[in-house]
Amino acid sequence: MNLYLVQHAKAALKETDPERSLTQEGLNDINKIAAFIEPLEISIENLWHSGKKRAQQTTEILAGVISVKNEISVQDGLAPNDDVNVIREKIISAGQDLMIVGHLPFLSKLASLLLTGSESSETVAFKQGCIVCLKCENENQWQLEWMITPDIIL
Repeated sequence: MNLYLVQHAKAALKETDPERSLTQEGLNDINKIAAFIEPLEISIENLWHSGKKRAQQTTEILAGVISVKNEISVQDGLAPNDDVNVIREKIISAGQDLMIVGHLPFLSKLASLLLTGSESSETVAFKQGCIVCLKCENENQWQLEWMITPDIIL
């Protein structure tokens, strides 16, 4: 099973845009990531996002270059400070390839929990617009498969 964790791309400050839409830089970055991953022909069962505008916009761009077999949906429990254990259980029970577009510190805690068993170990340094691919080969034994960030793509 592959789990793709995506931190939304750069968003506007709340003071200038209360909905926190993606900035032009954020749009450019996530489009660059999308173009980079398109040849990978990623196929997933479901794509979940938090419902916040910046996550929704990031999701829409990525959904244009990956195959989503079932649905793209807002998933409760993906807010920045939500309990990662709830989503961990949903991921494990689903047992299917999945992409989650969300926020920090949630994604960092989730990755740490899956990789080390502790949500506070900070094992992955997420960046806005990045994708982290975790792989689960055996029951609940996760490994970092790869990570791509906008700043390393020319």
